Amino acid sequence: MANFKRKYPLSRLRRLRSNQSIRDLVAENKLSIDDLIQPIFVKESIKEKEEIESLVGIFRHSEKSILKEIEELVSLGIKAVAIFPVIDEDKKDEKGSEAINENNFLNNIIKIIKQNFPEIIVIADVALDPYTIHGHDGVLNSDGDVDNDETIKILEDQALKLAQAGTDIIAPSDMMDGRIGVIRKALEEKSFKNTMILAYSAKYSSKFYGPFKEAVESAKFFENKTKDTYQMAVTNIDEALHEVALDINEGADIVMVKPGMPYLDVVKAVKEKFKMPTFVYQVSGEYAMLKAAIEKNWLSGDVMFESLLSFKRAGADCILTYAAKEIAKNL
Repeated sequence: MANFKRKYPLSRLRRLRSNQSIRDLVAENKLSIDDLIQPIFVKESIKEKEEIESLVGIFRHSEKSILKEIEELVSLGIKAVAIFPVIDEDKKDEKGSEAINENNFLNNIIKIIKQNFPEIIVIADVALDPYTIHGHDGVLNSDGDVDNDETIKILEDQALKLAQAGTDIIAPSDMMDGRIGVIRKALEEKSFKNTMILAYSAKYSSKFYGPFKEAVESAKFFENKTKDTYQMAVTNIDEALHEVALDINEGADIVMVKPGMPYLDVVKAVKEKFKMPTFVYQVSGEYAMLKAAIEKNWLSGDVMFESLLSFKRAGADCILTYAAKEIAKNL
C-alpha cells in the first residue's frame, strides 16, 4: 500500500460499492456450500431425535433420524459431516475401552451412513472423552493427569477401528504429543493409505465449549475439571505454530484451529506460514451466543453468515459450523 498515491476525487472507492452486482464482482472472499461441514450428534439407545436446549436447531439424533438428516444435507449440497457420539453410560470406564470396540455405536453408525450415502465425507474424532467416566480425552495416571504415551496406544487402535468402519477423515482432537505420527504410521501399515488425518493442531483450552458438553452429556463429569495440561493456553500463538508444524511433519493432511472467531489471528498465522489446508471450528459457544442474540432481535440473522465469512477472510479453507445446514439453504 505504501506505493499507492490514489487521491480523491480521481479515486472514489464508493464506485465499487454502488450496487450489489458490482459488490459481488469485486468481492475478495466468498462463502460457498463447499466451505461448510455440519457437526452431528448421534445418541445411543434413543428412538427419536432429542433437541439440545443450548444449541438452537441442533439435535441428538437416533440411528433412525440420522439417515434423514444426512439425506437433507446431501440434497443441500453439503459434502462432509463430523459425527460425535453420545454412548450409554454403562459403557464408559476409566480407560475408554469402548472406543476400541470395532462394533461400538459410532463405528456402526458410520457403516450405516456410508452404506446409504457413500458420497458423503465422514469425519470422526479420535479422543477418549466420549468413552471415559471422568470426561478426559485420555487415560489418567496416578496423579490424576492424562498419561500421554499410554493414551496414544489406545488412540492408535481407535483410529484403525474408525478407518475400518469407513471413516474418510480421522480427526485426532485429543492434543496428545506425538499422536499424529503414531496414527499415520498405523494407517499406512494397515493399508489405509488414503485415509486422511485432520489434526486438531491448535485446540485451545477454551470456555466456549459449554453447549457441546451439554450436547454430549459430559458436563456433569466435568464441573470442576479443566483440560489445561493438554489443550493449549489461550494466551499463546507461537505455541500454536509449533503444534501445527509438528502435526504436519508427522503426517497430517489438514490442520485445524479451534475455537474460531476468538482465534482469527491464529487462523491467519497458520495459513500464511504453512500454506496447508486449514480448517476452523466455529464451536458451540460461538454458535449459541449468536443464536441467542438473533432470537432476542439484538442482532440480525445475517450475522451468522458474516461470522463465517470472517473465517474465509482470515484464510480458512473450510468451516465446521452448526449453522452449515441453515446457511446452505440460503446460498
